[in-house]
Amino acid sequence: MNDLAGHARGLLALSPSLGPVRLVAVDGHAGSGKSTLATRLAAALGGAPLLRLDDLATHEELFAWTGRLHEQVLLPLSRGERACYAPYDWTARRFGPERTLDPAPVVLIEGVGAGRRFLRPRLAALWWMELGREASWERGRRRDGPALGTFWDGWTVAEDEHFAADPSRPYADSLVRQLSDGYEWLAGPRATATEGRNATESEGGWSSG
Repeated sequence: MNDLAGHARGLLALSPSLGPVRLVAVDGHAGSGKSTLATRLAAALGGAPLLRLDDLATHEELFAWTGRLHEQVLLPLSRGERACYAPYDWTARRFGPERTLDPAPVVLIEGVGAGRRFLRPRLAALWWMELGREASWERGRRRDGPALGTFWDGWTVAEDEHFAADPSRPYADSLVRQLSDGYEWLAGPRATATEGRNATESEGGWSSG
């Protein structure tokens, strides 16, 4: 249940999905615990590179960061090269000093929209934090305090619109529930659908048309 080391080994056993890299996404509602899980998973992987999508988004472009992601991160990694990107400073409202991401065996990407349509063909695995939107947002608001209340009011609308147009959860390989002590992993919709399809094919019931 709480064997992060075991899950890390499972990710390393996957086939590369982006050049030499296994790109693994942790998605979920804002406040659902993505950052904490990704940080712990990176440590279990021996210090795997971790990209936080908050570093690519801006106040004006909460979800319109795919161009920066493609040019600054995905293209270099796909060539086995070090990626270089400029993280956004949410206080100063400008991009800050550059950071790098090495093309390690596993590179983690976490944030709302990490499993979006644009990214899914490049992912080795997609994990979804299994906590409802209202509970997640309540946790997020409590974490950030009343000073960011107005920002959260706008964020929840934008997040709803994003997931309505481009949902991630239906394509998750695993659903992760945060417990009082550790995590619980459940088969995601994608894994369940694949198992069902394989069972049908093995019974001779598959048809291409």
